[in-house]
Parts: sequence; structure tokens; C-alpha cells
Amino acid sequence: MNRKHFSIMIGAILFLTIAMGIGRFSFTSVLPFLRESENLSVQTGSVIAAGNYIGYLVGAFAAGWIVKYQKSILGLNVFLCILSVFFMGVTDHVSMWFSLRIVSGITGGIIFVLTSSMLMDYLAKYQLGKWSGYTFSGIGLGIAISGLVVPLFVSYGNWRIAYFGLTAIAAFCMVITFILWRNLRAEPHIKSPKSDKVLRGFMVWLTIAYGLEGLGYIITGTFLVDLVHSIPSIQQYAGFSWVIVGLGAIPSAPLWIWLMTTYKPTTILSIAYIIQIVAVILPVLTTNIWTVLLSALLFGSTFVGLVAMSTSYGRQLFPKKSASVVSILTTSYAIGQIIGPIAAGILVKQYGSYNAALVFASIIILFALILLRVGLLFQKSPTTQAVESTSLE
Repeated sequence: MNRKHFSIMIGAILFLTIAMGIGRFSFTSVLPFLRESENLSVQTGSVIAAGNYIGYLVGAFAAGWIVKYQKSILGLNVFLCILSVFFMGVTDHVSMWFSLRIVSGITGGIIFVLTSSMLMDYLAKYQLGKWSGYTFSGIGLGIAISGLVVPLFVSYGNWRIAYFGLTAIAAFCMVITFILWRNLRAEPHIKSPKSDKVLRGFMVWLTIAYGLEGLGYIITGTFLVDLVHSIPSIQQYAGFSWVIVGLGAIPSAPLWIWLMTTYKPTTILSIAYIIQIVAVILPVLTTNIWTVLLSALLFGSTFVGLVAMSTSYGRQLFPKKSASVVSILTTSYAIGQIIGPIAAGILVKQYGSYNAALVFASIIILFALILLRVGLLFQKSPTTQAVESTSLE
């Protein structure tokens, strides 16, 4: 990979840092401070969180229809995403927080789909597809940054200062990417005929499993910091637990992609699902700090990896329709993410702790794994067999 290719990769990483790591997941770090300061219940926090995922669903679906001016639309959405982060620290009404999270979700969905598809197309053009997994390191980088700086910013003021600080970091990332991508041209996309849809064969099973993964993982992804913060004996490690998630996520995508190129792809996908189930259920079994940090590490090392592997596998099934594949998978994922926090909020209110929500999440992820294996058994096609027997490029 030469300097030009490397700069394009760095730009994509920074865009996902903005949209996913900061625009979406910084809320997880801010939530316990927001709840304490504004006296919000877990259910109210879950509704605010769900706003992002509702928006993400809209954005991911809309991105699949963007076939021209991708780069300009992407840049506009990055700017709007950063504005939504800034205004989270300005307003003090639940309805406004919910609305801003919707804006963050819409822009995040568009940024994720367009950045991923543009980079995949670019790398494929230069036979560099094996590097695509590194893009998703931006998610972990943003999570680690928010886990580190949010408690620091709060110590200098309050949760509002945290949002202003995150805005500055995101703006810096945006400027750097605009410079790195100044000469990048998006590959034109042609809408597929209705008779040639991508949602068929094993792709159906992959999409449903991916949606269930979105439902299950997002419960830990939304409430981990608040969960740790609610346990007096380990409360001081709440922010650090999110840093560990980010550190686990940064190298996970390229590592899992490498494993997929070395071994049978669906076997590696299945292993990642199993590890994530363990990660989600661990805090239910014991709440000592080492177990919680292990849970955070395993969680971070799998959820980004599953995103990278699922999108890469789907694109390998339909190599000429990357935008449609990423959009369909992301839409399914987003539907699960809307349901997850709301269901968790209801369970927490009913049972008085996060344990029931985590058990529910682990069962959902297990069901996703079962569907993936059943789909592979019953929907074997020449294309699927070819993907299973070759590396993902």
C-alpha cells in the first residue's frame, strides 16, 4: 500500500471515528453523567439512545439510493453530524436530545454506508480489498477517545463541556479527512434492476442474523458505562471500561478479516458470535473489576469485527453491488438497534438491574448464531460455496 492509498484509508477511519465513535457511541460515556445531572431514569436514557438508532435506520436506507454526488453528500452529513454533537451540549430538553440523536443517527448511517462503499470500491480498484477491515478501526478509535476524554472534560465542568470537547475533536478529524480526500473521486453506482436484488439466498440469513446481532450487542453498547457506574465498588472504572472496549475494537476488524481470509469465513463469524455471547453474559455472573474489564475487551474485539466481517462477506456474495449490500445489512442492523435499548429499559425497570437485559441480549445473539448456521446448511449456493472456499478480497 503506497502513501496515496494509506491517506485514503486514514480518511475513512477518521470519518467513522466521527460518525460512529463520537456521533453515536460517545453517548454511552456521557449517559451516567447526564442521568445524574438531569435526574433521568434508565428508561428515559434508553429512549434518547433509541433516537440515534431510528435515525440510523433512515440514514442507512437512504444511503442505498445515493448513486451520484456521494462525496458531496458525505461531506455535508459529516458536518451535520458534528453539529448534532455540539447542540447536545446546548439544549436541556429530552425532546431536543431525542431529536438531535435522530439527526446524529441519520447522518451516521449515511456516513457509514457511503464511507464503507466508497472505500471498498477504491480498494477493489487497486486489488487492495484485504485492507478494507482497517476502516472499521475508526469505530474503536472514537470509542476509546470518548472513554478517555469524557470523564476528563466532565471533571473540568459537566457533561455539556464533554460534548463541546467532543465537537472540537470531531471537527479536527473532519478537516484532516477533507484534506486527505481532496482528490478522491467516488465510483458511480448504477441501481440494480428489480429482477436482480441482492436480498436472496444466503444473504437473507446473513441479513437476519446481522439484525439480531444489532439488537443484542447494542444493549451492552449503550449501557455498559452506566452499568459499571451503578456498582459502587467499581464505579471509578466506568469510563475506563469504555476505553477498554475501544482498545479492543481498534485492531479487531483487520484481525477478524485476516482470520476470514485464512479459514472458513462462516466458521470465523460463528466464533465471533460465541465470544460476544460470553462477553455480554459475564457481568451477570460476577461484577468484580477484572471480569467486567474482560467483558469490555471481548465485547470491543467482537462487535466491530462482526460489522466488518458481515459487510465484507456480503460484498463478496455481490461484488458489484457494495452500496446495496452495505445499505441492506446496515438497515437490518439498525432495526435491531432501535428495539434493543427500549427492551433493555423495560427490563431494567421491571427487574431493578441490568442483569435481565444482559441475559436477554445474550439469548438474542445466540439465536443470531443459530440462524446463521441453519442458513448456511439450507441455502448453499454456488456463490456461497465459492466465497467459503476463497479468501475475501
